[in-house]
Amino acid sequence: MMRSNILLLSAGRRVELLRSFRYSLDIHLPQAKIFAADTAPQYSAACQVADECFDIPRVSAPGYIDALLALCRELRVGLIIPTIDTELMALSRYRYRFLEESIQPVISDAMLIAQCRDKRLTAKLFKSIGVDTPVIYPRNSLAYPCFCKPYDGSSGEGAVVVSGPERLSRSMLDDERNMFMELVGNDYQEYTVDAYYDRHGRLRCLVPRQRLEVRGGEVSKGITRRGYVYDYLARRLTRLSGARGCITVQLFFHPVTRSIKAFEINPRFGGGFPLADAAGARYPDWLIREYLLGQAIDSFDSWQQNLLMLRYDAKVLVPLDR
Repeated sequence: MMRSNILLLSAGRRVELLRSFRYSLDIHLPQAKIFAADTAPQYSAACQVADECFDIPRVSAPGYIDALLALCRELRVGLIIPTIDTELMALSRYRYRFLEESIQPVISDAMLIAQCRDKRLTAKLFKSIGVDTPVIYPRNSLAYPCFCKPYDGSSGEGAVVVSGPERLSRSMLDDERNMFMELVGNDYQEYTVDAYYDRHGRLRCLVPRQRLEVRGGEVSKGITRRGYVYDYLARRLTRLSGARGCITVQLFFHPVTRSIKAFEINPRFGGGFPLADAAGARYPDWLIREYLLGQAIDSFDSWQQNLLMLRYDAKVLVPLDR
Protein backbone atom coordinates (compact mmCIF):
# COMPACT_ATOMS: atom_id res chain seq x y z
CA MET A 1 0.00 0.00 0.00
CA MET A 2 1.35 3.41 -1.02
CA ARG A 3 2.57 5.76 1.71
CA SER A 4 0.85 9.01 0.72
CA ASN A 5 0.33 10.84 4.02
CA ILE A 6 2.37 13.92 4.96
CA LEU A 7 3.81 14.86 8.36
CA LEU A 8 4.60 18.50 9.12
CA LEU A 9 7.13 18.77 11.95
CA SER A 10 7.22 21.55 14.57
CA ALA A 11 3.96 22.76 13.10
CA GLY A 12 3.51 25.68 15.50
CA ARG A 13 1.69 28.53 13.74
CA ARG A 14 2.30 27.30 10.18
CA VAL A 15 -1.38 27.11 9.28
CA GLU A 16 -0.93 28.59 5.79
CA LEU A 17 1.81 26.12 4.90
CA LEU A 18 -0.24 23.17 6.14
CA ARG A 19 -3.31 24.32 4.21
CA SER A 20 -1.25 24.63 1.04
CA PHE A 21 -0.27 20.96 1.36
CA ARG A 22 -3.90 20.07 2.09
CA TYR A 23 -5.10 21.93 -1.01
CA SER A 24 -2.72 20.00 -3.28
CA LEU A 25 -3.46 16.66 -1.61
CA ASP A 26 -7.14 17.22 -2.37
CA ILE A 27 -6.22 17.56 -6.05
CA HIS A 28 -3.71 14.73 -6.41
CA LEU A 29 -4.34 12.32 -3.51
CA PRO A 30 -7.72 13.15 -1.94
CA GLN A 31 -7.62 10.13 0.39
CA ALA A 32 -4.27 11.14 1.87
CA LYS A 33 -3.95 13.00 5.15
CA ILE A 34 -1.81 15.86 6.40
CA PHE A 35 -0.61 15.27 9.95
CA ALA A 36 1.12 17.75 12.24
CA ALA A 37 3.51 17.18 15.12
CA ASP A 38 4.78 19.45 17.86
CA THR A 39 6.13 19.22 21.39
CA ALA A 40 2.92 20.89 22.64
CA PRO A 41 0.30 20.18 19.94
CA GLN A 42 -2.57 21.38 22.12
CA TYR A 43 -1.17 24.91 21.83
CA SER A 44 -0.27 24.77 18.13
CA ALA A 45 -2.69 26.42 15.71
CA ALA A 46 -1.47 24.31 12.80
CA CYS A 47 -1.93 21.13 14.82
CA GLN A 48 -5.56 22.04 15.38
CA VAL A 49 -6.32 22.40 11.65
CA ALA A 50 -4.41 19.25 10.59
CA ASP A 51 -6.25 15.98 9.99
CA GLU A 52 -4.63 14.72 13.20
CA CYS A 53 -1.86 15.97 15.45
CA PHE A 54 0.74 14.24 17.57
CA ASP A 55 3.14 14.95 20.39
CA ILE A 56 6.77 14.08 19.68
CA PRO A 57 9.94 14.58 21.76
CA ARG A 58 12.31 17.46 21.16
CA VAL A 59 14.95 16.72 18.55
CA SER A 60 17.61 16.89 21.28
CA ALA A 61 15.94 14.12 23.31
CA PRO A 62 17.40 10.58 23.26
CA GLY A 63 15.45 8.36 20.90
CA TYR A 64 14.02 11.20 18.81
CA ILE A 65 14.73 9.52 15.48
CA ASP A 66 13.34 6.18 16.68
CA ALA A 67 10.16 7.88 17.94
CA LEU A 68 9.71 9.80 14.70
CA LEU A 69 10.30 6.71 12.59
CA ALA A 70 7.78 4.71 14.64
CA LEU A 71 5.18 7.46 14.23
CA CYS A 72 5.72 7.57 10.47
CA ARG A 73 5.32 3.79 10.24
CA GLU A 74 2.08 3.90 12.24
CA LEU A 75 0.61 6.76 10.19
CA ARG A 76 1.82 5.50 6.81
CA VAL A 77 3.65 8.76 6.20
CA GLY A 78 5.39 9.07 2.85
CA LEU A 79 6.67 12.63 3.14
CA ILE A 80 8.19 14.51 6.09
CA ILE A 81 8.41 18.32 6.06
CA PRO A 82 10.79 19.81 8.67
CA THR A 83 10.32 23.49 9.53
CA ILE A 84 12.95 24.49 12.12
CA ASP A 85 16.75 24.59 12.01
CA THR A 86 17.40 22.18 14.88
CA GLU A 87 15.60 19.32 13.11
CA LEU A 88 17.57 19.51 9.90
CA MET A 89 20.89 17.90 10.82
CA ALA A 90 19.31 14.95 12.64
CA LEU A 91 17.00 14.20 9.71
CA SER A 92 19.82 14.53 7.21
CA ARG A 93 22.14 12.20 9.14
CA TYR A 94 19.49 9.53 9.45
CA ARG A 95 17.75 10.13 6.14
CA TYR A 96 18.78 6.64 4.95
CA ARG A 97 16.77 4.99 7.74
CA PHE A 98 13.59 6.66 6.53
CA LEU A 99 14.33 5.99 2.86
CA GLU A 100 14.78 2.28 3.64
CA GLU A 101 11.09 2.26 4.61
CA SER A 102 9.90 4.41 1.69
CA ILE A 103 9.53 7.47 3.93
CA GLN A 104 11.02 10.56 2.33
CA PRO A 105 12.19 13.51 4.43
CA VAL A 106 12.52 16.64 2.29
CA ILE A 107 16.01 17.43 3.51
CA SER A 108 19.26 18.73 2.04
CA ASP A 109 22.62 17.00 2.41
CA ALA A 110 24.35 17.16 5.80
CA MET A 111 27.28 19.13 4.36
CA LEU A 112 25.02 21.95 3.16
CA ILE A 113 23.11 22.00 6.46
CA ALA A 114 26.38 22.31 8.40
CA GLN A 115 27.42 25.21 6.18
CA CYS A 116 24.08 26.91 6.80
CA ARG A 117 24.18 26.46 10.58
CA ASP A 118 27.62 28.06 10.93
CA LYS A 119 27.42 31.61 9.52
CA ARG A 120 31.19 31.65 9.01
CA LEU A 121 30.87 28.67 6.70
CA THR A 122 27.82 30.26 5.08
CA ALA A 123 29.96 33.26 4.08
CA LYS A 124 32.55 30.93 2.51
CA LEU A 125 29.79 29.09 0.67
CA PHE A 126 28.41 32.34 -0.75
CA LYS A 127 31.87 33.38 -1.90
CA SER A 128 32.43 29.99 -3.58
CA ILE A 129 29.40 30.56 -5.82
CA GLY A 130 30.16 34.22 -6.50
CA VAL A 131 27.64 35.84 -4.14
CA ASP A 132 28.84 38.92 -2.23
CA THR A 133 28.58 39.00 1.58
CA PRO A 134 29.19 41.48 4.41
CA VAL A 135 32.83 41.64 5.50
CA ILE A 136 33.70 39.49 8.53
CA TYR A 137 36.27 41.21 10.74
CA PRO A 138 39.07 39.47 12.66
CA ARG A 139 38.67 39.93 16.42
CA ASN A 140 41.92 41.87 16.62
CA SER A 141 41.01 44.23 13.79
CA LEU A 142 37.40 45.36 14.17
CA ALA A 143 35.96 48.29 12.21
CA TYR A 144 33.14 50.35 13.70
CA PRO A 145 30.22 50.36 13.60
CA CYS A 146 29.94 46.59 13.27
CA PHE A 147 27.38 43.88 13.86
CA CYS A 148 27.94 41.14 16.44
CA LYS A 149 26.02 37.87 16.36
CA PRO A 150 26.56 34.19 17.26
CA TYR A 151 27.82 32.17 14.29
CA ASP A 152 25.21 29.48 15.04
CA GLY A 153 22.34 31.70 16.17
CA SER A 154 18.88 32.07 14.66
CA SER A 155 15.94 34.48 14.82
CA GLY A 156 18.22 37.35 15.83
CA GLU A 157 19.32 35.63 19.04
CA GLY A 158 22.24 37.53 20.61
CA ALA A 159 22.58 39.96 17.69
CA VAL A 160 23.66 43.49 18.59
CA VAL A 161 25.05 46.59 16.87
CA VAL A 162 28.44 47.70 18.24
CA SER A 163 28.64 51.41 17.45
CA GLY A 164 32.18 51.91 18.80
CA PRO A 165 34.92 50.35 20.95
CA GLU A 166 33.27 51.70 24.09
CA ARG A 167 30.24 49.48 23.31
CA LEU A 168 32.34 46.34 23.01
CA SER A 169 32.42 44.41 26.27
CA ARG A 170 35.08 41.90 27.22
CA SER A 171 32.43 39.17 27.47
CA MET A 172 31.32 39.83 23.87
CA LEU A 173 34.89 39.64 22.63
CA ASP A 174 35.73 36.52 24.65
CA ASP A 175 32.62 34.62 23.56
CA GLU A 176 33.91 32.24 20.87
CA ARG A 177 30.42 31.95 19.40
CA ASN A 178 30.39 35.61 18.42
CA MET A 179 31.37 36.83 14.98
CA PHE A 180 31.79 40.47 13.96
CA MET A 181 30.53 41.67 10.61
CA GLU A 182 30.25 44.79 8.52
CA LEU A 183 27.15 46.76 9.52
CA VAL A 184 24.87 47.10 6.49
CA GLY A 185 23.26 50.54 6.27
CA ASN A 186 19.59 51.42 6.40
CA ASP A 187 19.74 52.42 2.73
CA TYR A 188 19.80 48.71 1.85
CA GLN A 189 16.57 46.74 1.31
CA GLU A 190 16.17 43.32 2.94
CA TYR A 191 15.15 40.34 0.83
CA THR A 192 14.25 36.73 1.44
CA VAL A 193 14.48 34.50 -1.62
CA ASP A 194 12.51 31.24 -1.86
CA ALA A 195 14.36 28.77 -4.09
CA TYR A 196 13.06 25.34 -5.09
CA TYR A 197 15.47 22.49 -5.80
CA ASP A 198 14.12 19.24 -7.19
CA ARG A 199 15.06 15.86 -5.72
CA HIS A 200 18.13 15.77 -7.98
CA GLY A 201 19.38 19.13 -6.70
CA ARG A 202 18.46 21.18 -9.76
CA LEU A 203 17.21 24.74 -9.27
CA ARG A 204 13.66 24.95 -10.62
CA CYS A 205 12.30 28.24 -9.26
CA LEU A 206 13.43 31.43 -7.55
CA VAL A 207 11.13 34.03 -5.92
CA PRO A 208 12.68 37.12 -4.27
CA ARG A 209 10.49 38.75 -1.62
CA GLN A 210 11.33 42.23 -0.35
CA ARG A 211 10.73 42.39 3.40
CA LEU A 212 8.84 45.63 4.05
CA GLU A 213 8.08 44.99 7.71
CA VAL A 214 9.15 42.29 10.17
CA ARG A 215 7.43 41.39 13.43
CA GLY A 216 8.87 38.88 15.88
CA GLY A 217 11.50 37.81 13.35
CA GLU A 218 8.91 36.95 10.67
CA VAL A 219 7.84 39.10 7.73
CA SER A 220 4.48 40.82 8.21
CA LYS A 221 4.56 42.93 5.01
CA GLY A 222 6.34 41.86 1.86
CA ILE A 223 6.24 42.09 -1.91
CA THR A 224 7.48 39.79 -4.68
CA ARG A 225 10.16 41.39 -6.87
CA ARG A 226 11.87 40.36 -10.06
CA GLY A 227 14.59 42.67 -11.37
CA TYR A 228 18.27 42.68 -10.40
CA VAL A 229 18.12 40.41 -7.33
CA TYR A 230 16.40 37.71 -9.37
CA ASP A 231 18.88 37.96 -12.26
CA TYR A 232 21.88 38.03 -9.91
CA LEU A 233 20.88 34.91 -7.98
CA ALA A 234 19.40 32.89 -10.85
CA ARG A 235 22.88 32.65 -12.39
CA ARG A 236 24.61 31.71 -9.14
CA LEU A 237 22.27 29.53 -7.09
CA THR A 238 22.28 26.76 -9.69
CA ARG A 239 25.51 25.66 -8.01
CA LEU A 240 24.17 25.12 -4.48
CA SER A 241 25.41 21.57 -3.98
CA GLY A 242 23.27 19.23 -1.86
CA ALA A 243 20.10 21.37 -1.87
CA ARG A 244 16.63 19.80 -1.95
CA GLY A 245 13.16 21.27 -1.57
CA CYS A 246 12.59 24.84 -0.41
CA ILE A 247 15.74 26.82 0.42
CA THR A 248 15.52 30.39 1.70
CA VAL A 249 18.33 32.89 1.15
CA GLN A 250 18.47 36.18 3.03
CA LEU A 251 20.31 39.22 1.74
CA PHE A 252 20.52 42.99 1.64
CA PHE A 253 20.26 44.87 -1.67
CA HIS A 254 21.14 48.48 -2.45
CA PRO A 255 18.70 49.74 -5.12
CA VAL A 256 21.08 52.48 -6.37
CA THR A 257 24.52 50.82 -6.34
CA ARG A 258 23.04 47.32 -6.85
CA SER A 259 25.30 46.01 -4.12
CA ILE A 260 24.36 42.58 -2.74
CA LYS A 261 25.17 41.51 0.83
CA ALA A 262 23.96 37.93 1.37
CA PHE A 263 24.16 36.69 4.95
CA GLU A 264 22.06 33.58 5.56
CA ILE A 265 20.74 30.37 4.01
CA ASN A 266 17.98 28.30 5.62
CA PRO A 267 17.47 24.87 3.99
CA ARG A 268 13.76 24.75 4.84
CA PHE A 269 10.51 26.65 4.34
CA GLY A 270 10.68 30.21 5.67
CA GLY A 271 7.90 31.91 7.60
CA GLY A 272 7.07 34.22 4.68
CA PHE A 273 6.78 31.47 2.08
CA PRO A 274 2.97 31.85 1.78
CA LEU A 275 3.61 34.98 -0.31
CA ALA A 276 5.64 33.02 -2.89
CA ASP A 277 2.96 30.32 -2.83
CA ALA A 278 0.22 32.89 -3.48
CA ALA A 279 2.30 34.30 -6.34
CA GLY A 280 2.13 30.93 -8.11
CA ALA A 281 5.30 29.19 -6.89
CA ARG A 282 3.45 26.17 -5.52
CA TYR A 283 6.31 24.38 -3.79
CA PRO A 284 4.08 22.11 -1.62
CA ASP A 285 2.30 20.95 -4.78
CA TRP A 286 5.64 20.23 -6.46
CA LEU A 287 6.88 18.23 -3.46
CA ILE A 288 3.76 16.07 -3.58
CA ARG A 289 4.16 15.54 -7.32
CA GLU A 290 7.88 14.75 -7.02
CA TYR A 291 8.09 12.64 -3.89
CA LEU A 292 4.69 10.96 -3.77
CA LEU A 293 3.72 10.72 -7.44
CA GLY A 294 7.17 10.36 -9.02
CA GLN A 295 6.68 13.25 -11.45
CA ALA A 296 9.45 15.50 -12.77
CA ILE A 297 9.25 19.23 -12.04
CA ASP A 298 10.06 21.67 -14.82
CA SER A 299 11.66 25.07 -14.31
CA PHE A 300 9.11 27.76 -13.49
CA ASP A 301 9.44 31.55 -13.59
CA SER A 302 5.87 32.67 -14.31
CA TRP A 303 5.12 33.65 -10.73
CA GLN A 304 3.38 36.98 -10.13
CA GLN A 305 5.73 39.87 -9.45
CA ASN A 306 4.82 42.95 -7.39
CA LEU A 307 2.33 40.96 -5.30
CA LEU A 308 1.97 42.64 -1.92
CA MET A 309 1.29 40.61 1.23
CA LEU A 310 -0.15 42.30 4.33
CA ARG A 311 -0.39 39.82 7.18
CA TYR A 312 -2.75 40.08 10.14
CA ASP A 313 -3.51 38.07 13.25
CA ALA A 314 -6.12 35.34 12.99
CA LYS A 315 -7.39 32.76 15.47
CA VAL A 316 -8.10 29.06 15.84
CA LEU A 317 -10.74 28.24 18.45
CA VAL A 318 -10.49 24.92 20.28
CA PRO A 319 -13.29 23.75 22.61
CA LEU A 320 -11.42 22.17 25.51
CA ASP A 321 -14.42 20.12 26.65
CA ARG A 322 -14.70 18.06 23.48
